Amino acid sequence: MKRLYITDLDGTLLNSNGEISPKTADIINSLISDGLYFTFATARSVYSAKPITSAIDINVPCILMNGVSIYDLSADGYIANQYIPVSASEKIVEAFRRADAECFMYRFNEGVLTCYYTEITSRVMKAFAEVRKNNYNKPYVQCSSLLEAADDMTIYYTALTDYEKLLPVKETIDGMEDADCAFYKDTYTGKWFLEAFSAKASKSNGIRFLRERYGFDEVVAFGDNLNDLPMFAQADRKIAVGNARDEVKAAADIVIGTNDEDGVARWLHDEISY
Repeated sequence: MKRLYITDLDGTLLNSNGEISPKTADIINSLISDGLYFTFATARSVYSAKPITSAIDINVPCILMNGVSIYDLSADGYIANQYIPVSASEKIVEAFRRADAECFMYRFNEGVLTCYYTEITSRVMKAFAEVRKNNYNKPYVQCSSLLEAADDMTIYYTALTDYEKLLPVKETIDGMEDADCAFYKDTYTGKWFLEAFSAKASKSNGIRFLRERYGFDEVVAFGDNLNDLPMFAQADRKIAVGNARDEVKAAADIVIGTNDEDGVARWLHDEISY
């Protein structure tokens, strides 16, 4: 049986410092060298996901931005992307405006994934951008209007702020046929992420793509947060780390050690023998 093991990153494979521990890297790389198929699904873009996971010899394309993109790390290129129709972008941007919630918009600009924004005043959003600009060289472009910047190469919108501010935006997107969203509490700040994307994109659809493209008979998924529930819906075996939200534990087949206990790697080590 050809089996894929796929894990979320933040709060699951990464520890509380947002890192892959040497122990986790050693265990998983040893298993990969023995034939394990291993990859990840994350809300992160390639700019931060690639360096953060560089200690592991990922051997299956990964799922980025909650299923918007399938990316081959070994070839350093995108395999598939799901784009947001311009008409949907107009509704999404207007929903953020009505809620007075600042957001970032991602689109490809001459083949380069670029983050656009109008004005960012909130401390948490500024910190989010600074880490990604300074640590991961993610390109940011300030523009006068996200509506004017949006085109048929737009793939993602993201905001990080209070639950109450973002809830009306989520409700608007929930009522749209050509867009979907992920709404979940940030692992590090306690604020809430709202991420909007094409209705064709999800961690669930990403797993379906990998299963069909590469012929996996079974998928085992690891997660901790609400945006991992779509991944669980497509997986054959669902595993929650010990620090996962109660909703994720309830949806899981088993609960293992926490992300600070190398839970994913230790379970793989104990479970798999070649």
